[in-house]
Amino acid sequence: MLQLLQQYFGFSTFRAGQEKVIQALVNGQSAAAIFPTGSGKSLCYQLPALHLPHLTLVVSPLLALIQDQLEFLQSKGISASSIHSMQTPAESAGVYKAVADGQIKILFISVERLNSERFRMFLKQVPISLLVVDEAHCISEWGHNFRPDYLKLAQYRREFQIPQVLLLTATATSKVIRDMGEKFAVEPQNITLTGSYRANLNLSVLGVTEQDKLNKLLPWLNQRSHQAGIIYVTLQKTAEEVARSLTASGISAQAYHAGMNSEQRVSIQQRFMSGQLPLIVATIAFGMGIDKSDIRFVVHYDMPKSIENYAQEIGRAGRDGQASDCLLLANKSNLNILENFVYADTPEPSAVDFILNEILKTQGQWEVLMNSLSSQSNIRLLALKTLLVYLELEGVLQPAYSYYAEYKYKLLVPENELLGRFRDERYNFVQAILSSSDKARTWATLNFEKMQSVYSSDRSRVITAVDYLDQQGLIELQTKQMTNVYKVFKEQISPDLRDRLVKRFVDKEDSEIKRIHFLLDFFASKSCLNLLLANYFSDQNLHQDCGHCSVCAGSPAVMPAAEVLQPLNNYDFAELSGDISKKLGAHNTSVLLARFFCGLTTPIFTRLKVRSVKGFAVLERYRFSQVKSWIEGNSEKKG
Repeated sequence: MLQLLQQYFGFSTFRAGQEKVIQALVNGQSAAAIFPTGSGKSLCYQLPALHLPHLTLVVSPLLALIQDQLEFLQSKGISASSIHSMQTPAESAGVYKAVADGQIKILFISVERLNSERFRMFLKQVPISLLVVDEAHCISEWGHNFRPDYLKLAQYRREFQIPQVLLLTATATSKVIRDMGEKFAVEPQNITLTGSYRANLNLSVLGVTEQDKLNKLLPWLNQRSHQAGIIYVTLQKTAEEVARSLTASGISAQAYHAGMNSEQRVSIQQRFMSGQLPLIVATIAFGMGIDKSDIRFVVHYDMPKSIENYAQEIGRAGRDGQASDCLLLANKSNLNILENFVYADTPEPSAVDFILNEILKTQGQWEVLMNSLSSQSNIRLLALKTLLVYLELEGVLQPAYSYYAEYKYKLLVPENELLGRFRDERYNFVQAILSSSDKARTWATLNFEKMQSVYSSDRSRVITAVDYLDQQGLIELQTKQMTNVYKVFKEQISPDLRDRLVKRFVDKEDSEIKRIHFLLDFFASKSCLNLLLANYFSDQNLHQDCGHCSVCAGSPAVMPAAEVLQPLNNYDFAELSGDISKKLGAHNTSVLLARFFCGLTTPIFTRLKVRSVKGFAVLERYRFSQVKSWIEGNSEKKG
């Protein structure tokens, strides 16, 4: 291993924790690495991948993360590739072929790629040595970034008969670590924590009003002119406003957020990485996979969403080990907005009823188009995915398979030339696929029913065949309308199931609200910030005050008084609610009205285009629970 480390990566020794994780994998065991951001988690699979006989499959949450890893590996002469939606058909076909031929050692994919029936069938034909789950805390619903699709990874591992797994994350509490280990059967002795404390990061929290943030920030930034830094904000419009204000004050800064097109984002990121652009004002869309070693400061202009997010975002500073500053501008004014994002995700009891009734109508199997069901049930997409996972855990649903409802292709060579590649039964089979397809001028659509009637063949063989034709450059294949198919066990729908599901969402909501309040208490604390952070992440390495955070320096944050909002009863409920109540009609509920007034999106709002309706977001600075109580009080008076 040391020889490979020197040969490919130019290092003569391992960093803390790396050797133990790598040794477990080389010995044929599964492992987990909980290392802070920037401390070399990626090497834990890059090095074993060179040693293991077959493919290493890396599941990662973001394309930017994948792109950075790919460029690094390719620069080291390691054969790595990815399959993603931004590729041209020819590019992805080339990757499929290289993987099938055993020319690729490491393949990167997003978790959503595994929803593709076509891709899963392909993987079943490929020997895989190791499954790597990056950002593995997403597996746990008690983590800060739960992604329901991650819950299926353990099942896919069994389906593809992958002998070993490696779980990677920078931020996980002991509860989340336990959850991860149990789901993937990782032995406790193979879970390695190196600790979250980084002595080169100077943490500071400054209590400041919204109006005074820029005045406090400008002199701080002037002392760090020409250093590389990131300023994190919550909203896209704040990123634009702060970048403009800084530039007008003589500090060159560039906004970065998900509302920009991909070309803009790539250009900004490249300029930042190369040092041409020292300062970025960004939403959390920026930073995942950023491996720039000389970021000298990270500023949180707004409160982060969680302690985990905070730890991850400050972890982008000082990766070269040099002293770096992490400043947070804190107040309570955004607290209500952060809380309200949580309330937007909780489905109403009537929406849960809708889903259960849809299941009861089915006969044995239930086909789900996620976007369509989200719109019909008025449950946001992530919450709907979570609800379906809860129903799996209750034994009501069992995922059967996922497929694309539509497979379209166009010929890239004349039909007789394509058929000339095949003989005997295979010729007849491919000819049947072509002749049974529904043809338009350029594109043809696979017709599985017609194919079944003219040539007895199961769906999977047809998909494997068109996949092969695509890889060979004979056709261009397109897939549309992802459909998830579930086996249904109606007998598991007990009388109290709806109430249990609703309670589960409410408990999750309570947990998220507590997390936000914990966040505020953390930054207002009079105890050492680094020690608090270490305790939160079960880091046993720091036993005393760090001596270099703002609390240890004798400057604990003094939070300014919260913004005083005028009483809700000063607002005219009848006037504010008139237009939206008419628009909602029979769907009108106190929860939906509260979401409307707080500016929270929900599928029915998108469908009805309510953003332009009078009163939208007029109460966004108030707590959702207070707005809901105000609505209910006024509705009772009206009644």
